[in-house]
Amino acid sequence: MSFTNAPQGSYQWIMTVEMPGEAMQTLYGTCTPGAGATRHDVFLDIKANLAEESPAMAHANVVFFSFERNTL
Repeated sequence: MSFTNAPQGSYQWIMTVEMPGEAMQTLYGTCTPGAGATRHDVFLDIKANLAEESPAMAHANVVFFSFERNTL
């Protein structure tokens, strides 16, 4: 997943979604949010990409979401 280049740096995200009684999926990746993007903006973009890649999970419940700087 890639957002517009900005000086904010790289972040790692992890999201676990579940369709109760059917399926659970954990996804992860890195991205560089655009200038002025909020954590919520990134969350919505990741959820939208999930829906595009896996339409069956489009309305899944988000069980876990983490978004942190990709540095040690």
